[in-house]
Amino acid sequence: MSHDLLIGIHAVEAALDHDVANLVEIYLESGSHNARIKALAERARDLGVKSHARDRAALDRMTGGARHQGVVASYKAPPPLAESALPNLIEQAGRAALLLVLDGVTDPHNFGACLRSAQAAGVTAVIVPKDRAVGVTPTVRRASAGAADRVPIVSATNLARTLKTLKEAGVWLVGLAGEATQPIHAIDLCGPIALVLGGEGEGMRRLTREACDFSARIPMRGDVESLNVSVSTGIALFEALRQRDAAGA
Repeated sequence: MSHDLLIGIHAVEAALDHDVANLVEIYLESGSHNARIKALAERARDLGVKSHARDRAALDRMTGGARHQGVVASYKAPPPLAESALPNLIEQAGRAALLLVLDGVTDPHNFGACLRSAQAAGVTAVIVPKDRAVGVTPTVRRASAGAADRVPIVSATNLARTLKTLKEAGVWLVGLAGEATQPIHAIDLCGPIALVLGGEGEGMRRLTREACDFSARIPMRGDVESLNVSVSTGIALFEALRQRDAAGA
């Protein structure tokens, strides 16, 4: 069985903290004087995770030249959740349900940054289409700073059908679009909400856009046509949190 790689101190530390059962083994730069690497090695040993010393050249080859900071781990990635998991997740979250739908994000750094914001915002689940979107790759995990394995990720075979499932569960769909007339702060984001954002360049696909109950834009004053999807995601999620905190929800 092939395994994914976790690359860098932060990604491996996050796995030790939250997902040690899926860590297969760790490779550490031999002769390193980095105190965090030494602490990580001791922690891995205490948790029963095998570790191996490798020189920097070997780690460079293993990671294809990525910035590994002297730490690489072999990781048995859990599969994404199926669409059938959504009703239970929404029921457990109740009125606090906050979902993020990413329709066709293809850049792994953007997806990782979105997951990081989702984890920070306490999102119930992140929903992505199975096709025409980046999966949870090692680059995504690195960019997410460990969030990729702490946020429930649902892989939707048919996104339009999944959006219908959300509606049937009492979730309102709010799509972000630059041409929308209402600013996002004018829309009530309390209660069960799914924020829907499109991928780079094209934005939301037509069926996704038509499924949304509301459309909102992020107000901008500068001479900028649009924001990066990960930036838009962060703004939208924390506007939802602001409203909920203000309402005591």
